[in-house]
Amino acid sequence: MAATATHRRLGAHELLDHVLDAGTYVSWDGPVRGVAGSANAGYAADLTTAREKSGSDESVLTGEGRIRNHRIAVVVSDFAFLAGSIGRDAAQRLVAAVERATDLGLPLVAMPASGGTRMQEGTNAFLAMVEIVAAVQAHRTAGLPYLVYLRHPTTGGVMASWGSLGHVTAAEPGALLGFLGPRVYEALHGEPFPSGVQIAENLFDHGLVDAVVPPEGARDYFGRVLDLLRPTEDFVGAQATSIGELSESAEGTAWDSVVRSRDTQRPSTSELLQHSARSVVLLRGAGDGTKDDGMLVALARFGTTSCVVVGHQRNNAMGPASLRDARRGMRLAKELRIPLVTIIDTPGAALSKDAEEGGLAAEIARSLYDLLGLATPTLSVLLGQGTGGGALALLPADRTIAARNAWLAPLPPEGASAIMHRTTAHAAALAESQGITAAALAASGVVDMVMEEDPDAAAEPGEFCRRLGDVIAVELQVLANRGRTDGQGRRSRYRALIG
Repeated sequence: MAATATHRRLGAHELLDHVLDAGTYVSWDGPVRGVAGSANAGYAADLTTAREKSGSDESVLTGEGRIRNHRIAVVVSDFAFLAGSIGRDAAQRLVAAVERATDLGLPLVAMPASGGTRMQEGTNAFLAMVEIVAAVQAHRTAGLPYLVYLRHPTTGGVMASWGSLGHVTAAEPGALLGFLGPRVYEALHGEPFPSGVQIAENLFDHGLVDAVVPPEGARDYFGRVLDLLRPTEDFVGAQATSIGELSESAEGTAWDSVVRSRDTQRPSTSELLQHSARSVVLLRGAGDGTKDDGMLVALARFGTTSCVVVGHQRNNAMGPASLRDARRGMRLAKELRIPLVTIIDTPGAALSKDAEEGGLAAEIARSLYDLLGLATPTLSVLLGQGTGGGALALLPADRTIAARNAWLAPLPPEGASAIMHRTTAHAAALAESQGITAAALAASGVVDMVMEEDPDAAAEPGEFCRRLGDVIAVELQVLANRGRTDGQGRRSRYRALIG
């Protein structure tokens, strides 16, 4: 399958010039060992030709440089050198660079373009992928960002190892990306591989890459990610006064809150980020090939504190894939050692055959399990509707904020009424009696702070989001200053509810 001709493909050296700040690249590469012996004469000749053709001494180049003045380590494939294939020398160079980046505490940007294992070196080269993954694992375990830019083409063992392990992954437009090379498929099956499957844009649609970015945009894209992963020192003093604006008054009934929370003009998770976060990089999917649009995952900064944001997309059904997206966000917060913010605003999880067969109940349980055990600080925000397990899956946190008209219930009041009275006519009364409102949740200790609406968020979406964002910024800074946690505080408020 040919790549779409959207732009000129860049070689390794040219790509480094595009991605890194001018004049900052310093090579880490020493001489390669090469091959010896008459039995390898043909392969040795291939290596000589590859060096002359590519201008590189191996299929992988490594070193360090800067992206928007962030010091980073970089590994890049040179596809002109034997199709970027990975043999012993390339694997050794790659592992050494990853380990050096880990020792130096540097983020690592990997830019593969490879057909996979070098066939001339057989199984030993194939098994080198294990050691490469181990090196990447150690880097990520150290809390260091591992960022990947997938280029055309990336297939085989490279795609199935260091190409697919990024905390954040972007891809070149039109790039051929997949496990099985189309030439191999056609040779084995006697027919072409289905068109369009292994193209970067299709992988984006399926949540396998976070963004499709041309080479000339890669510096800016990864620069924004790196900006978010390096806290700033400045602090907007006005944020510290926002907590004092909160009121203890409670107006209207529980049913009033339910109705207001369903207003189509009420701000959503994405609008909250738009109006109140200082910088945002949206992420895409859990990397498992399933994607629905019920959950938003992003890197963002509120005030001076960077975080991972996981929030409901209110107008989309929340199925099992949404919760897998959420759990990806939890893993990112854990590995990158930054706070997690969850935003709750859902009419409930999807009710369907696909949701049941996709393991919806299990994903709710796993989300709760992951949240309760997370060692990084967590903040949950009840923004609007909070129905059932879909809401519960994002709730447990070190601190919880609720908008005045947000609520939390095991079912929508109409559903509770149908169960108890076989009619929805008692929904309003049940909403009142079940203690679902922000004020009731604050009184029981589930919510730490209630954010006023004037008179409701739908009437002042931008201003409400800015006020809420200010409060989130203050809360995050306090939590970040506390550092890592054993999660026991999250349990205490729920333990108190059962006596």
